[in-house]
Amino acid sequence: MARRGIGPGGVEVTELSFGAAGLGNLYAPITDEEAAAALDAAWDAGIRYFDTAPHYGIGLSERRVGEALRTRPRESYTLSTKAGRLLEAVERPVGDDLAHGFAVPATHRRVWDFSADGIRRSLEASLTRLGLDRVDVVYLHDPDDHAEQAFREGYPALERLRSEGVVGAIGAGMNQTAMLTRFVRDTDVDAVLCAGRYTLLDQSALTDLLPAAHEHGKAVVIGGVFNSGLLADPGPGATYDYTTAPRALVDRACHLKAMAERHGTTLRAAALAFPFAHPAVATVLVGARSPHEVRDAAAQFATAVPDDFWKEARAEGLLPLGTPVPAEDPA
Repeated sequence: MARRGIGPGGVEVTELSFGAAGLGNLYAPITDEEAAAALDAAWDAGIRYFDTAPHYGIGLSERRVGEALRTRPRESYTLSTKAGRLLEAVERPVGDDLAHGFAVPATHRRVWDFSADGIRRSLEASLTRLGLDRVDVVYLHDPDDHAEQAFREGYPALERLRSEGVVGAIGAGMNQTAMLTRFVRDTDVDAVLCAGRYTLLDQSALTDLLPAAHEHGKAVVIGGVFNSGLLADPGPGATYDYTTAPRALVDRACHLKAMAERHGTTLRAAALAFPFAHPAVATVLVGARSPHEVRDAAAQFATAVPDDFWKEARAEGLLPLGTPVPAEDPA
């Protein structure tokens, strides 16, 4: 699988990458064996970039990812995690963590901390859970409501970690574009992770983030390419941005799906191909929790999307004029 660089430090990512939120029991539990099988399937498919975070299952995702990757040659893959939420053990755990979306016992509470000390403590705890001596990329995670501390303390802490050689690349990961654009313009991040804002249903990253990233030579990792489910399997009850999709968006996704099938491809293939038309995009991050989901993502990623699909999508107003689209034959 083709690889692209993130930053000047030699960190590389495969164009299709593995998002490990699901391995933290997002919405529903899976077993350790099922998580390991999903990661094995990703490896077999040629995926070599894996992204996790302390937030995902209050540490469970990191433990499962580390368990699988510890048996692999360390130089053969790229691993990212995130910082900004410290996990503190609770004295008497009660209930589960489903209020935060994860079907795990509520053994820890999350404490927002974008201080310099908090960033270092977060990374040290992540390395312990992973059972590894380093990660390649660290992102500030969802600093939406903590902008002042994130820019004043958190980002400089990441910059020091990079200069010390502790990590190879640094950035921020969010579900919005405005603050990510600020990171790209006002700091020396290597990459940003933008979830859900550059998809077949939402091209808002094209307004500010992607042009700024291209101008400043920063890489963009695109997450949430299926908008949390709607573009994977549109229909009544499908989810969009982690909640039930509104009828208008369901209809739009169903229209795109029918159009893709008329052109001999699939909506999933089109959703995975779409971001790469922009030169700032380095990789598409796909969440998966089973070998079947991984293999399907890899197969769809390799499926051609005819030029006529993109032309019709534009002609019907499903993609705004001027939106870059992939060409089946760039020549």
